[in-house]
Amino acid sequence: MVTEDDEGKRVVNSHGETIGMVSEVKNGTAYVDPDPGITDKIRSKLGWGDADKDNYVLKASRINTVTDDEIRLKSNL
Repeated sequence: MVTEDDEGKRVVNSHGETIGMVSEVKNGTAYVDPDPGITDKIRSKLGWGDADKDNYVLKASRINTVTDDEIRLKSNL
């Protein structure tokens, strides 16, 4: 399960390619910004994340691992 501590982490596919960044976590659900700018990254690291219409819900069932630096997705997507 993801927490607010995961805001600002890279989201990578099973091959390690970055596909976005966690912009916000609400009630255990991560919202991913597929094209974050530097301002978005700073806001997320400070806990000021704000998911908008350009962000996507990341379902927990698609997450393989969560590390200190990234959220890696399962390979069967």
